[in-house]
Amino acid sequence: MSDIPMTTAAEPDGAPRIAVLDILRGVAILGILFMNINDMGQSLIASFDDIRHLGWSPTDQAAWWLREVFADGTARCMLEMLFGAGMVILTTRAAEAAGHLQVLGRYYVRNLILFAFGVVHVFILLWPGEILHTYGIAALIAFLFARLPGKWLILLGLNLAAFTFVTGALDLNTVIQRHATLAQVAIKQHNGVPLDADDRKAIAAQKKHEVSKAKRDREMATRVVAEDTARRGTAFSWAKMQWSIIIMMESYGLEALFVWEAASTMLIGAGLFKLGLLQGQRSRRFYVGMTVIAYAIGLSLRAISAWQTMRFDDAPKLDWATSELARLAVTLGHIGLINLLVTTVFGARLLRPFVAAGRTALTLYIAQTLICLWLLFPPFALALYGKLTWGPLMVVAFVIDAVLLWVANVYVRHYAIAPVEWAWRSLIEGRRLPWRKPAPLRTASASR
Repeated sequence: MSDIPMTTAAEPDGAPRIAVLDILRGVAILGILFMNINDMGQSLIASFDDIRHLGWSPTDQAAWWLREVFADGTARCMLEMLFGAGMVILTTRAAEAAGHLQVLGRYYVRNLILFAFGVVHVFILLWPGEILHTYGIAALIAFLFARLPGKWLILLGLNLAAFTFVTGALDLNTVIQRHATLAQVAIKQHNGVPLDADDRKAIAAQKKHEVSKAKRDREMATRVVAEDTARRGTAFSWAKMQWSIIIMMESYGLEALFVWEAASTMLIGAGLFKLGLLQGQRSRRFYVGMTVIAYAIGLSLRAISAWQTMRFDDAPKLDWATSELARLAVTLGHIGLINLLVTTVFGARLLRPFVAAGRTALTLYIAQTLICLWLLFPPFALALYGKLTWGPLMVVAFVIDAVLLWVANVYVRHYAIAPVEWAWRSLIEGRRLPWRKPAPLRTASASR
């Protein structure tokens, strides 16, 4: 059996802690660096457009493949689910002493302050991939449905996965039909068969598509070169480029998509918590089945999509329809596996350090930005931008996470709350929360 208690000490503001949720949060917040470090240490634009720009040796390919199949989006997904669970925990606790409107107001204030922290992170620390402000907005939407039963929350939260599956499948079918038509046209041309109006229309459409794609590729290549030049240049050119990337991402409408994703996944997390799945309240047999099924679906879809991506062709891709479904499935596999591990002596000992990471998650998240974006890669510090490829970047992320995990465990031995968490919760409470843990009471015999 596990030697990790189900609950741990409450925070200074009275917020309860559930050990398994802290482990999941710790794993997720450290895991997110593996998704962010390539955008901090290499071109963010190329990460979306041409992954080979970041290095494509056999080692790099293996590192990218493992990251893509096992990690891509899953740390973010787990954090979103845990945010939904936290919504249920906090509002249920608050509802015991206040009415619904008071709970609503307090929860909105909490997340508006989190949104403000995120704005500082993105516009002052200049991290375009910032997620706190997105979660602050998404939580305000998800909260409106918090009272629904767990199963309904999950069904409602699957709206993005359903939308992407349907629209992606339609796009997939359109491209498949276009390719099939062009193949028939090629056969006619080879056999000298006259082309009809539909054939000529298909050829014209394909030429237009190729011209458009070539133009886009040139534009993106120019942007990548500009980004590399600016981020290797001076402190001013670096900061200006970070700002331009932020504006570019906003202009593409990605913020609305990220809020939609976060709110939907928060609802799923809230539903999973109400059903006892997140926090380990189901049987070991249940988690074995959950892990096996989720991994079988998610990893299979991810492996196929990664293989198709590595062909670097214009063929239709499976993940147009299944990307969100695969992300949710692999994340559920991770959650099931962790809940299985904590029931074993070995697994509990292996995962115990992540409790501290979960309790200091916000601080670790900001620390990752300060270490990577402001120390390792900018031109005014160690200037390692562009010098590390996929493989070394993943190694650096592992080393940073190992150090942060050690620091977190040392920190929580002496302090009750981490710095960023302290600032956030002090603002919520309207008072300065205590930093240090209360000194243990001395017994009469010990004082003699």
